[in-house]
Amino acid sequence: MFVHQHNASILWDLAPQENIRMNIVGPQQRLSTRLAFLAAGLAMATWAPLVPFAKARLGLGEAELGLLLLCLGGGSLVAMPVTGILTSRYGCRLVVLISGAVTCLFLPGLAFAPTPLLLGLTLLVVGGAIGTLDVAMNVQAVIVERESGGALMSGFHGLFSLGGFIGAGLMALMLWLGMTPVASAVALSALVAASLVLAAPHLLRDPDAAERDAPLFVMPHGAVIFIGALCFLCFLAEGAILDWSAVLLTAEQGLEAASGGLGYAAFAIAMTLGRLTGDRVVGQLGGKRVLLLGGVCGAAGFFLSVLAPSVPLALLGFVLIGLGASNVVPILFTAAGNQTAMPASLAIAAVTTLGYAGILAGPAMIGFVAHASSLNLAFGGLGAFMLLIAASAKLGAAAQPKPSA
Repeated sequence: MFVHQHNASILWDLAPQENIRMNIVGPQQRLSTRLAFLAAGLAMATWAPLVPFAKARLGLGEAELGLLLLCLGGGSLVAMPVTGILTSRYGCRLVVLISGAVTCLFLPGLAFAPTPLLLGLTLLVVGGAIGTLDVAMNVQAVIVERESGGALMSGFHGLFSLGGFIGAGLMALMLWLGMTPVASAVALSALVAASLVLAAPHLLRDPDAAERDAPLFVMPHGAVIFIGALCFLCFLAEGAILDWSAVLLTAEQGLEAASGGLGYAAFAIAMTLGRLTGDRVVGQLGGKRVLLLGGVCGAAGFFLSVLAPSVPLALLGFVLIGLGASNVVPILFTAAGNQTAMPASLAIAAVTTLGYAGILAGPAMIGFVAHASSLNLAFGGLGAFMLLIAASAKLGAAAQPKPSA
């Protein structure tokens, strides 16, 4: 009785304790992980509706705005590699809560930064904070899934997608109702904070027992490089859908500009539904089959989107892309957590960084290919990338959750 009470009291200490495995994984830890993913999705959704207001407020041209938009992703790419070190030293809870607090404090600044320089600096801070949160919550997700002994990663990522939907919808609604951009951003920041407050008591307080003595830095190597490359390809495809799907539908299918967003909407809805049901699918079919089917489905979607003779069939192509890609990244993150070439926290940081690099590089790469040849050929190339992911399906066997001891 005394030992049980003593260990329970230790759980409330933020600092890691040596030689004691203090993390307990159960339903409450699974819920806290979902709430962290939801909070990150809400935070990511805040900026996009504010872009037109920032452009008008500061009188920005397209070139200036383009440079500022790079600051958000640049901040993330700088922070992500460091986060693996932080979680291996201080545990997920401290990193998640500090990065979440910074996110909530600086998000409203995106709505009132008075100069381009201050807006760029704010975007760098917000990008770094969200990137840190992203890596830390994925490290927690890997540990929780491993200790739970069942597929959970797709559901976690589904909550991120759901948070994006909710955040974008709420921002649009608040702005439509006449709330100022600042008030809308403050309201969404409060929602992010509330999600993290609810998650806080059951976030994992200590580093994973196997990683307390992990080195501060390990150059990504072995399976981690391969997993990161596949993440890069999948995120590259997602970034291309976000920025180029409307152009494809309007330029190649003759769809009106006002309806150009239907392609991304079809993709995003299919991806969210695929992730929210993905744990059951992965549990029944296994990571190897899901990676194979997902790659083939995504490739078929890309090929259909460029070859379809009508808009409805092209939209069906975007649905197939969303369904196919939905569980690829969660499976790859689980595989990164299960590999033994390097500590899991550092591997997750490396894979996440490479994935975000794909999102940033994707739109530009598609633009270069489209300029040199055609947008149809560029999208066909993305289909070929999805086939490469399908050809790497054997990697999915490493993502199969192991029964907990």
